[in-house]
Amino acid sequence: MDREVIKTRDVMHENHIEMDGIETVKHALDTMKANNADVLIVKKRNKNDAFGLVVLADIVKRVLAKDKAPSRVNLYEIMTKPVITVEPDLDVRYCARLFDQFGLSNAPVVENGTVIGIVSYEGLVFKGLYQLID
Repeated sequence: MDREVIKTRDVMHENHIEMDGIETVKHALDTMKANNADVLIVKKRNKNDAFGLVVLADIVKRVLAKDKAPSRVNLYEIMTKPVITVEPDLDVRYCARLFDQFGLSNAPVVENGTVIGIVSYEGLVFKGLYQLID
């Protein structure tokens, strides 16, 4: 019996921002707020580099909680890098296992070296799990 395969691309969202690591947290927050995004991808500096990731929790823990000025902190100072990325055609069951094994809450979905979206718990549960139980 073949089981239904729901792919990561089916549950990802495209609402993320991409910026250079040299940008300030303040600029990033302004941009994220204007675009209603809660995930920021820090671009690679060259082909041998890795993507970085900044989520709101990073800003709370590494800027607000430490009483730092967002206009004086650069993204490269608070980002997670390298990040674990997932392929768009990965079965969501394996993506969920990856999240569990590595304590992830978000992961960039990368196709041909380009971030095409973000997969999160919300997408895995409300888009992925719901499709599996219907």
